[in-house]
Amino acid sequence: MEDSGAILYQISCLKDMLDQVNEEIEANIQITRELESEIVKLTEIEAALAIRESQLVKSLYISHFEVDGLLSVTADSRNSLKLLEEELTCLRAKRDEMLKRMENKREGFIKLCLEFQREIGNGENNEVVTFLLEKELLENEIHLLDKKNNALRNSMSAFEEEILEELDTSNAGKAILFFSVLVSNS
Repeated sequence: MEDSGAILYQISCLKDMLDQVNEEIEANIQITRELESEIVKLTEIEAALAIRESQLVKSLYISHFEVDGLLSVTADSRNSLKLLEEELTCLRAKRDEMLKRMENKREGFIKLCLEFQREIGNGENNEVVTFLLEKELLENEIHLLDKKNNALRNSMSAFEEEILEELDTSNAGKAILFFSVLVSNS
């Protein structure tokens, strides 16, 4: 009987050891389930972060495209402004040249008139008449110059407005093209 008691004791010990191994296996299975659950959560987080990264990269490319478009518009605007300034400088130089020629012609005309009046008759009355005629002639010249200056100003203003409208239309067209490209890329 002692043998059967020893065998029962050994069986009892083996059963206890088997129970302990089963508990360890169940604990390991629970840990494995928790790890798998964490892996699934991390995979979902990783997928969400990949989507967010994709959206941010898309936003970055769109921003680069916008900046490139704006830089292009800015460069075109600067070139247009430079051309306008050159044209304006040229027009001002022509105007100044015209005014100088007119001044020279006026002075020549006045000298010719004075010489003519001196030739016609010498005397104080003739001199007063000459001055009055000169005054009237100069007033007419001033009036004509004012008209020409106003006409030149008006044509310059119209020219500037036309160019600004063209620039505005050009920039608006580029902006519409830019936004239509953005919408089609979205």
